[in-house]
Amino acid sequence: MSGQVIVQRPLDPSALKTLQERAERVLAEAKSQGASAAEVGVSLSQGLSVTVRMGEVETLEFHRDRGISLTVYFGQQKGSASSGDDSDTSIKEMVTAACAIARHTGEDRCAGLAEKALLATHCPDLDLYHPWDISPQLAIEQALQCENAGRQDARIVNSEGASVSSGVTMRWYANSHGFSAGFPTSNHSKSCVLVAEQDGAMQRDYWYESRRNAVDLASSEFIGDKAAQRTLSRLGGQRPSTGKFPVLFAPEVASGIIGHFVGAISGGSLYRNASFLKDKLGEPLFPEWVTLQENPLLVGGAGSAPFDNDGLPTSATSFVKDGKLNSYALGLYAARRLNMTPTGNGGGVRNLSISDSGEDQAALLKKMDKGVLVTEAMGPGVNIVSGDYSRGAAGFWVENGEIQYPIEEFTIASGLGDMYKNILGSGTDIDDRGNVHIGSLLVEQMNVAGS
Repeated sequence: MSGQVIVQRPLDPSALKTLQERAERVLAEAKSQGASAAEVGVSLSQGLSVTVRMGEVETLEFHRDRGISLTVYFGQQKGSASSGDDSDTSIKEMVTAACAIARHTGEDRCAGLAEKALLATHCPDLDLYHPWDISPQLAIEQALQCENAGRQDARIVNSEGASVSSGVTMRWYANSHGFSAGFPTSNHSKSCVLVAEQDGAMQRDYWYESRRNAVDLASSEFIGDKAAQRTLSRLGGQRPSTGKFPVLFAPEVASGIIGHFVGAISGGSLYRNASFLKDKLGEPLFPEWVTLQENPLLVGGAGSAPFDNDGLPTSATSFVKDGKLNSYALGLYAARRLNMTPTGNGGGVRNLSISDSGEDQAALLKKMDKGVLVTEAMGPGVNIVSGDYSRGAAGFWVENGEIQYPIEEFTIASGLGDMYKNILGSGTDIDDRGNVHIGSLLVEQMNVAGS
């Protein structure tokens, strides 16, 4: 590679002070233009990403972005505007635009800032900021190592690329009720996507790692090898028989199953009457041994945050306890629409985990005996309003508690309510790379449509 060498200078944590000053400058301008209240978010992000494909560098990108988002209130009239320019002129124009929108907007009884008594008063250090001092050259080397490790088998005939990325972000939130706080975060990842061929049929699969701290990432060779194993294991896929069978969701798919539950208990779906779990508080939805809890204060967690998007403190919350729906996930506005108390979930649920049944995936396969192990689910066929679930899938056929052969081109269908109620096991093989920490999930029975 020739040309100018890109040097990524790490963001100085003292930049948070600059973000705070900008936020206060925006609030002062909003007040001077007549707003009765205002809230502002200011961010600065920077990152480096590299993608290689078939042994050649395909992309090398460096980005540095900044942004300001503002909401002003005139009583209960609300207007919002945003900008990527933090100059005095741009800030004034942004505030003017937001105020103009607010003055022409109807009143909303639920609009407005959180009451002062509800706002967070403490911002603990959750160890979320670990910048990675990696040069473009080293990032390229690691991406090449990753892809090369995945291409050792002759059946791997193509690659959709291996990537290494590193990014840091600093955010500050402030409002005219006196709340003003921020914190830095980092995120680093490696990934590899491969294509294998056998007897004229091709299969594609991948693997990735994502962590706050780069030292916690798996090696490039491990990720490439894992991507190859997954891709090769899909060769020779068959269509399964049609019928009703137990289904075991691999962790990377099980997180989506629980993600649908989160969508159904979230305030936006509830106040719009667009959730099959509306008015279900206190009702049994899962087996009694199941607990679903978020831990937003988890040190180093992928979804950790000391306060939510409304400035409310986050805290450990059991959404499901002893199998019963114990709490909805409510931000400030949704809580007001529902005449309920906010739960510190403005911006979503953070670090959600499910209790396990003490079994790893091998033990759950034995418990299933005969059925389907799903390693990929495709298509949008999930209806949160009705709870209907129907998606394309790929995975493996299981008999006598052992994987027999890969299967593809089939669908799995049921109702989310029935799936949750009939969970037979939750694995100890926890995937904690994302915001939902979960192992394999065994559902007693689903409709499988294949050949």
